[in-house]
Amino acid sequence: MMILGKNVIVTASTRKVDFHSHAILPSYINGMKKLKIDAAAEEGFPLPKWSAENHLQFMSDAEIDFSILSMPTPHISNFEVAREINEEFSAICKKYPDKFGFVATLPLPDVEGSIAEIDYSTKKLGALGFKVASNSEGVYLGDERLDPIFAELNRQKSLVIMHPSPARQLPRENVVTGRVMALYEYPADTTRAVLNMLANGTLEKFPEIKFVVPHCGSFLPYMKQRAGAMFQMLSSMKMMESVNIEDSLKRLYFDLAGDPMPDALDILLKITDIDHIVYGSDYPYVPAPILLKKKIALDKELRQRQWINRIYSTNTKNLLK
Repeated sequence: MMILGKNVIVTASTRKVDFHSHAILPSYINGMKKLKIDAAAEEGFPLPKWSAENHLQFMSDAEIDFSILSMPTPHISNFEVAREINEEFSAICKKYPDKFGFVATLPLPDVEGSIAEIDYSTKKLGALGFKVASNSEGVYLGDERLDPIFAELNRQKSLVIMHPSPARQLPRENVVTGRVMALYEYPADTTRAVLNMLANGTLEKFPEIKFVVPHCGSFLPYMKQRAGAMFQMLSSMKMMESVNIEDSLKRLYFDLAGDPMPDALDILLKITDIDHIVYGSDYPYVPAPILLKKKIALDKELRQRQWINRIYSTNTKNLLK
């Protein structure tokens, strides 16, 4: 329980939670240097600066009570660096237990290392769940090589927050989508990963995992009907097993990071219901003043629909059990 001011009491059931926020930690920056990863070159966007103090100020201004921190992109596949990052996340969250929680980085596609990190981060570090990239060194979510990892996540009924990672081969020259990953490649690769999971029955095989898909569902609202028709055709041609997209999509949660207003929220509701949507800011990748303006527009719409408590609080309870 948290007490804000003299009369306002925030409990775990009423606190407003941000499911999509990042911390750019020294262990992450040093790890990328060690692994010779150039974030600006890979993402087409410089790493923003982050501090706990600035993040807490944003949360206060945005009336967010609790933020779930995750590692940003580029994804780290090295076990030792992932461990260092998770330990630093844990230290920050222990310093601010009423304000921050974290989802641990898994060094996918390393199966043995990821399973070890699931155990360590859960038992030793207090992780709320796990962050997985849409693809890790070209291995996509839904690939059967990752099934042992997902089996352990399923056994623990884990919260798993997805985050896009650029495809390994992209048209980089003379095309804007190949220069700035957040413009197109992020939602494209998220969609690619979820379609792979749907096609391979991942959500049906591991029904206890609580997946959160970022950025208003990315391109899935458009792809639902097309993929459903294509999967049915491919199944009839014996090119894949039969799958039920409707049932699988109902298992997913979606965050509102990005630009939910004025159109994306209604588009997202084409593939899910209000009970499977949570708030996400994407701080600090979007500057705080811009996020605050976006949140004003979103909150106005949510109040009109009487959904504000469900998006920020009620829907989070199932994910944070």
